[in-house]
Amino acid sequence: MSLAYGIQLPVQSQSTIYAEPWEADAGPADLVAIARAADRAGFAYVAGCDHVAIPRRLAEAMSTVWYDPVATLAHLAAVTERVRLLAHVAVVGLRHPLVTAKQYATLDCLSGGRLILGVGAGHVREEFEALGVDFERRGAVLDETLDALRAALGEEEFPVHHGKLYDFEGLGQRPRPAQAHVPLWVGGSSPAAVRRAALKGDGWLPQGDPRERLPAQIERIRRLRGEAGIDAPLTIGAIAEPLHVGVPDWDVGRRALTGTPEALADSLRAYRAMGVHQIQVRFRSRSRAELTDQIEAFGTEVGPLLADGLSDSTS
Repeated sequence: MSLAYGIQLPVQSQSTIYAEPWEADAGPADLVAIARAADRAGFAYVAGCDHVAIPRRLAEAMSTVWYDPVATLAHLAAVTERVRLLAHVAVVGLRHPLVTAKQYATLDCLSGGRLILGVGAGHVREEFEALGVDFERRGAVLDETLDALRAALGEEEFPVHHGKLYDFEGLGQRPRPAQAHVPLWVGGSSPAAVRRAALKGDGWLPQGDPRERLPAQIERIRRLRGEAGIDAPLTIGAIAEPLHVGVPDWDVGRRALTGTPEALADSLRAYRAMGVHQIQVRFRSRSRAELTDQIEAFGTEVGPLLADGLSDSTS
């Protein structure tokens, strides 16, 4: 089985941790061109982030450029054909689950069933306070929100959920999602997030785990699911090191993976050997053109090699 690969889009979020200098002057046309390149190159998904507002204390590091994921992914759905649309991640605890369900069910309907809803607990206290949501209880809120979203994004026009925080019945929402089952991937690498992914998710999106930490995290997920008697497949993800296809003639940073397509594929296949099913890739680039060239090269030259010597092992 192949190791799938997707990309978190540049431009739509510009944290100094990963944004390239050229993104500061980029805009919607660049996003469209990059999404189309990923679509043509066989990428499994394009992803967008979620922040409502960034406080001044974090603005220098995080920037205040965070496009709304629903609006952004809907726009890109209209200009792409097959690539899936991932919220990575939606801070769903900031909104009532019926609001989230309405937005993302509509997106899934409009895109012909291409949504993957990645969710996370969030980390910016001021966002929660501004919206009147209890920051300290965000984990518990997310746990119930996942249950509520399972109901609200299901096949029933009038979903039912009776919980401690949210209670709804007899309220219809159409359009329904095009998919019979919208995948819910849980983001985060804390013990609570990993447990949440194992027990409530269709997938796990780690956040910042280097390669050497992944095997233990994956083993914990498998153990938790086994103890709970869950035998449904779970899509295990990973965020790969920064990439550059070929030998760069500029400084791409010491952590970046560079070299021939064969060398890159050999390095990335190690993720699949750990039990990873999809990797999120990011390319060092100095312009939109260089990025789209890298995306094309990866899809054409590296992607086909990621199937070599692999076996199917979902957990």
